[in-house]
Amino acid sequence: MQKSSSLSPVLRALGSGLTGAVVLNLIHETVRRVRPEDAPRMDILGERGLRKMLRSAGAPQPDAKAAYGLTLAGDILSNGLYYSLVGSGRGAWWRGAALGLAAGVGGVKLPGPLGLGNGPSNRTPQTKAMTVAWYLIGGLVAAATAKALQPRHER
Repeated sequence: MQKSSSLSPVLRALGSGLTGAVVLNLIHETVRRVRPEDAPRMDILGERGLRKMLRSAGAPQPDAKAAYGLTLAGDILSNGLYYSLVGSGRGAWWRGAALGLAAGVGGVKLPGPLGLGNGPSNRTPQTKAMTVAWYLIGGLVAAATAKALQPRHER
């Protein structure tokens, strides 16, 4: 296995983005089971988006289990690529915070206009706050991982 100092900047960015996305999804999946009354349900928004895209393409609809798996994989992939924009070097913490906040606010504000419904991320003030906070945490985890993977001479 390569040492982190020998990883290319692109691989470091992708790895840190993936780590932020995995942490974000772990939080979502854990809290939706612990606090079902007000936890954000980004899984529902993702499934609605998936089904809407498949309908538009005239593709068959997956069953509930397959839709959940596809949605989870899509969340990790898309959020991982998004969080990889945090990169490394100077400003990674600020980029992580800004990207996380932007994703969280988008997660609250965009589902309604996109035709996905407001309830899953907008149900209560707590739901809105958790949505924003968790995406912020994902961005900060991506920044922390990017910094940890950065060679010492670049820090």
